[in-house]
Amino acid sequence: MPYWTEDEARAYLPRLRLLLTVVRRAAHLAVSARGNGHASMPGAAGRADTGAQVDAGPGVGAGAGEEGDRGAATGAVPPGSARDGGDDLAVPAQLPVTFDAADALRELEEKGIVLRDPDRGLIDFPARHPGGRDVLLCWQLGEDDLAWWHLPEDGFAGRRPLPLPPEL
Repeated sequence: MPYWTEDEARAYLPRLRLLLTVVRRAAHLAVSARGNGHASMPGAAGRADTGAQVDAGPGVGAGAGEEGDRGAATGAVPPGSARDGGDDLAVPAQLPVTFDAADALRELEEKGIVLRDPDRGLIDFPARHPGGRDVLLCWQLGEDDLAWWHLPEDGFAGRRPLPLPPEL
């Protein structure tokens, strides 16, 4: 498992925001499709369909599509906009139109980032305290900066403000 430093995790936040937006959108599409047979997003009416692919991928909305774990849905996306008037589920323009949730989840896994809650965009970066103990740098969508950490056994409820204490 790769370990992240606070600086590395902070530097990755802009990319992480993009990836989590794609994952959240796919999860919402899967829930919508499961609920009424039509995948639609808030604020999507009247927008041109750019053909952006959204794939729930393994573990996100499993069983939502006829094709099992990899049921893809095409959604309306505002061209050139990561957020459009409060719609925080739009596919970011910085990603290729064929980039889907499976790609985002694969990247998170390859980097050792743990996705705790796709809807909240809650993740943990594995890190190592200078004293040798494993800790988790904790961040979620909506937070401006990386500001929290916790011990693996404490979870979200045990979040403490950064920086890490000198001794654990």
